[in-house]
Amino acid sequence: MKKVYIETYGCQMNVADTEVVFSILADAGYARTEEIADADVIMANTCSIRDNAEQRIWGRIEHFRSFRKKRPGLVVGILGCMAERLKDALLDSGKVDLVAGPDAYRSLPALLSAVSEGHPQINVELSREETYGDIKPVRLDRGGVSAFISIMRGCNNVCSYCVVPYTRGAERSRDWKSIVREACDCFAAGYREVTLLGQNVDSYLFEDVDFADLLEKVAEVSPLLRVRFSTSHPKDISDKLIDTMARHSNICRHIHLPVQSGNDRILEKMRRRYNREWYLERVRRIRSVMPDCGITTDAIVGFCSETEDEFRDTLSIFEEVGYDAAFMFFYSERPGTLAARNYPDDVPQEVKTRRLEELISLQNRLSLESNRRDIGREYEVLVEGPSKKGGLRGGDGDQREGDLRGGTVQLCGRTSSNKMCVWEDSAEGPGAQGSGAHRPGDYVRVRVTDCTQATLICELA
Repeated sequence: MKKVYIETYGCQMNVADTEVVFSILADAGYARTEEIADADVIMANTCSIRDNAEQRIWGRIEHFRSFRKKRPGLVVGILGCMAERLKDALLDSGKVDLVAGPDAYRSLPALLSAVSEGHPQINVELSREETYGDIKPVRLDRGGVSAFISIMRGCNNVCSYCVVPYTRGAERSRDWKSIVREACDCFAAGYREVTLLGQNVDSYLFEDVDFADLLEKVAEVSPLLRVRFSTSHPKDISDKLIDTMARHSNICRHIHLPVQSGNDRILEKMRRRYNREWYLERVRRIRSVMPDCGITTDAIVGFCSETEDEFRDTLSIFEEVGYDAAFMFFYSERPGTLAARNYPDDVPQEVKTRRLEELISLQNRLSLESNRRDIGREYEVLVEGPSKKGGLRGGDGDQREGDLRGGTVQLCGRTSSNKMCVWEDSAEGPGAQGSGAHRPGDYVRVRVTDCTQATLICELA
């Protein structure tokens, strides 16, 4: 049985896609390995959203090839968005044996068979129907608590800076019944949280079921199953969706709502199809119905022709909304996009860098202020497991291994609003590392006693 090793880069959709690939290959007789040195097939599931993401993959390709000295016949493959964007250029480099786009994963067994006979292979054909809805994913190890469920593929928005419509094709929604079945399977397998994924979940529509309807159907699987989703588009998020969230306590109070810019001219140039006031009205609506809802965002600085005053509009909308967290980037021109074809990338790199640093500094302050407002409050948290820095502690506070009687373990988990909490949990009786009074998948009530800009420091309530 040949062994397959896959590295996954980029968004949550790529993680879900990797789980689909492992399922397809398992049915074809391949085994998954987490040890790259043992692999007969090494693949990277890639991202093209920014140039530095692609440059990182080229470096990994060189690393993959180094294993051929020890394993003759080793196959190196590139999957995902970079495969779709660069196509033959990857094969022409002589460093890659197989290239498969996001809609070509069912063909991987046949492609690998042909590669084994000495013929490099490529399949980057995009589909208007493929959703992989009938494939049961092989879940990657995420603690056995949280799972991703892809509900749709592709994007029709064609924002001028974005390569996704060209690498993932047109929007198509998955049969809602298969999504609900997968959520039921996850809950039965012990998962206590699912995240519904799509480039623009708000435009989901299958038959007469829209995204708000789907969200409600998944929430009704069990009150013990938390439901999250990503990503929303400000032009499409509806009152119906917001009201549906408010009706169900197990739909998490968190919306990721990318703003990209706070300036109307830049938003129009980006083809975002909303303006600043529309965006702020959606935020007001969310907070009027769910005052406890966390709001996070994405932003791009230094987009084509952005002036200093227009950048200041982005700073001001961050202040006005008061985001809990944000993903922030300077503009990276992507070949083939509308912006690359029509607008010069004319903001100097040093200006982009300075603006990004200023925005990050602002968000760091806003994140800390948001967390400080939570001190003294109590939250229900889903236990994910031991914190990265917590380790095991004996009754005297010293970190140690082994018998946990009389000691504690620092656990972590997220609030409904997606804030990370850590707390000391009592460890009852001997057990493996991470054992304690509470285990991954449990719900616990905690009280916030302190915070950093990234974490709520808590105690059991």
